[in-house]
Amino acid sequence: MKEKILKKATDMFLNFGFKSVTMDDIANEMGISKKTIYSHFKNKTHLVEESTANLFCTISEGIAHICSLGQNPIAELYEIKKFAMLHLKDEKSSPQYQLQKYYPKIHESMRFKQFDLMQECVLENVKKGVELGIYRANLDIDFVSRIYFTGVVSIKDHKIFPVDKFPMTDLMDTYLEYHLRGIVTPTGRKILNKIINSNQE
Repeated sequence: MKEKILKKATDMFLNFGFKSVTMDDIANEMGISKKTIYSHFKNKTHLVEESTANLFCTISEGIAHICSLGQNPIAELYEIKKFAMLHLKDEKSSPQYQLQKYYPKIHESMRFKQFDLMQECVLENVKKGVELGIYRANLDIDFVSRIYFTGVVSIKDHKIFPVDKFPMTDLMDTYLEYHLRGIVTPTGRKILNKIINSNQE
């Protein structure tokens, strides 16, 4: 039952926001009593904490799997973006914004975990791209991986990028292209253009 509650709560938090969804909402949606939820999670904060940790594990495993496929680094970043968007549903409900505002400690802890995960993943991606000659050889790899993470976090700030002006899917595509155009070689640019053109068809 704990796993079922966690799965349903995570789904509802992502669709409607961490603040908006109450324990009553989850109980009603599942057709169980609130008491049943409290027998597994001492309070809503505990449930939010477990939900974000659970989501982080799912995304980490998915990214690790994508990285193990040995695709070219440009295609790999597009696959990771597609996978993350599928799981984060980050649009109207602004779950990231609500998490930051109402559960700042959980948000901060997740941000550090996310940084460690992405730092490792992007470092490997850039190294591989340089070796293959599709990223520029003179890149400061550590800087590139950190600035990429900073950008990914910043574009989710709805005060800077309001959703009505910058829909999340378009924004992620634009940011990824912006990032890659700054680091590719002419060979890499051909691969990037091919991916962009095939995505637009």
